Amino acid sequence: MKLVPTKWLTPLLVVLLLLAVLLASGIGAVHITPLQSLAIFGQALGLPAASDFSQQQEAVLLHIRMPRVVLALLIGAVLAMSGAAMQGLFRNPLADPGLIGVSSGASVTAVFTIVLAASWFPNLPALGSSYVISLVTFIGAFVTTLIVYRLSQVNGKTLITTMLLAGVAINGLTGALTGLMTYATTESQLRSITFWMLGSLGGASWNNVLVAMPFMVLPLVLLPRRAHVLNILALGEANATYLGIPIERVKRGIILLVALGVGASVAIAGIIAFVGLVVPHIIRLVTGPDNRLVLINSALAGGLLLVGGDLVARTIFAPAELPIGIITSLIGSPVFLYLLLKDRKTQKLV
Repeated sequence: MKLVPTKWLTPLLVVLLLLAVLLASGIGAVHITPLQSLAIFGQALGLPAASDFSQQQEAVLLHIRMPRVVLALLIGAVLAMSGAAMQGLFRNPLADPGLIGVSSGASVTAVFTIVLAASWFPNLPALGSSYVISLVTFIGAFVTTLIVYRLSQVNGKTLITTMLLAGVAINGLTGALTGLMTYATTESQLRSITFWMLGSLGGASWNNVLVAMPFMVLPLVLLPRRAHVLNILALGEANATYLGIPIERVKRGIILLVALGVGASVAIAGIIAFVGLVVPHIIRLVTGPDNRLVLINSALAGGLLLVGGDLVARTIFAPAELPIGIITSLIGSPVFLYLLLKDRKTQKLV
């Protein structure tokens, strides 16, 4: 049963996302009320201040919390939309970017870069290092996705079961390589590797946002334009071919965009599990299978989940900070198990 009418879902998610941004920007060691947050934003845009605020509040909001909130919104949106696109492309609800090796491929290349960059590029500035890691993790994400995609093809057709099994194998291999690299790391590098494995937005800054934004905005803009093609693919590849859809070119384009967005998110925040798997599931329960609705609403819901999850991660055990990947796993695992059990029960009844 739909708890929210489909036509109201997008406006509701937009409102909830704006409220989450205001809450996340105001809650912390330095308290900032929503009215003060709006006044600070207004002053930054050249508008008269509608409320009093201190310079400390302004500095904390603009230079510490907002980069983190914006990064959480971008990463949550791109992970959720990428998951929805992969599920639509392969017509399988388990086709999450993480399950088919995209996240782990990006992560292992990031780990290699962390370990080797210090010796290979000792004088590289921090911003340049961020660009290098983003580029390398994008290559890793794309290569692993391409390998899984090629392994799953038989006579020009993609076998979903083979794809998922190949993804499991790739995850195991990249996990082993990551474990191997830990023996060649220093203590500080080991902490960085642990960051990649658990996921965190603690290092967010405007530099990171500027580095990641082009990689993430492009999939967020272009993937919804493939929604009608994904709807046609739901009828089967043969029917899509008869309707003039260039199947292989569409697949390569979507995989490239997904690898671009997921690679950038892993480069900046590490592996954040279950966002791309669970969020599209929940959205489909409300909107149905129409990818024109699923992609956009998944992005909004993913941004909402990660902004709210990061708020919990940095405040629940303050001043200590909980990795955001733990929060998303604690939320996503029970929801995913519930969906599996519900689907199993439905199949039994049928």
